[in-house]
Amino acid sequence: MDTCGNRPWPDLAAVQAVKLLDHFGHAGDVFFRLRSYLPLLLLPAFVLSAGAGATTGPTWQAVCEAAGFLLSLAGFGIRVITIGSAPPGTSERSTRDPRASLLNTSGAYSVVRHPLYLGNTLVALGLAVFTATWYLPVIVALAGLLYHERICVREEVFLEAKFGDAFRSWAGAVPALLPALSRYRPSSGRFQWRKVVAREFHALFVLGAGFLFLDVLRGLFATGQPAARPIWTALFAVTGLLFLVLSALKKWTSLLRVSESAPGPTGA
Repeated sequence: MDTCGNRPWPDLAAVQAVKLLDHFGHAGDVFFRLRSYLPLLLLPAFVLSAGAGATTGPTWQAVCEAAGFLLSLAGFGIRVITIGSAPPGTSERSTRDPRASLLNTSGAYSVVRHPLYLGNTLVALGLAVFTATWYLPVIVALAGLLYHERICVREEVFLEAKFGDAFRSWAGAVPALLPALSRYRPSSGRFQWRKVVAREFHALFVLGAGFLFLDVLRGLFATGQPAARPIWTALFAVTGLLFLVLSALKKWTSLLRVSESAPGPTGA
């Protein structure tokens, strides 16, 4: 090893890796706090792509609509499974910093470390495919990878600091975003539909509004009239009605109230 006096030269590769990790962590902090709003930066790309997709043939549009809807539905389904099967004290919601009272390694977390972000990516990809362009899904996939990669780094630094060897053992065996289905281990708790309904009716409404918005845009570019087809209008109407009803129930009643506190030692 080269030395300067009695001191070894610093390992430049290690120093650069630490600086890069610090940069990812800082970016992850920013992205984590703004994660509900940053995807809106892609809105102009969706608008332009809806215009380009309006010039494609009706058969191709129908294929892309079906594929996009199924892809988004799969992403939403992953979110439902993840949230409904997560034990109390895990997958906790926060708008400022990562939080977790327990390390969840079962259910969806036994096959992928970040199932919620995988679900979000599939939802966004489905909306991109709906536009019937080839390049928007590529843009969304790359943007989602960069965006979620930095948030994942921030969350995993937090989890490693809190859970130590248990986290390292789990993270070493379970991939970050590409599921390893052969590793599936069922969750120990019962599925909580009330928790799913309380947390996901907003996302369901966004999904319905997103498909209607893209369909209206495509009609506007194609004919100059903001028309929408009945199937997407009906989807928006159903999800919108659910949103209004469940918002009222959540605000004025305790029907959707779910405890997020972790169990004590005897219940763990």
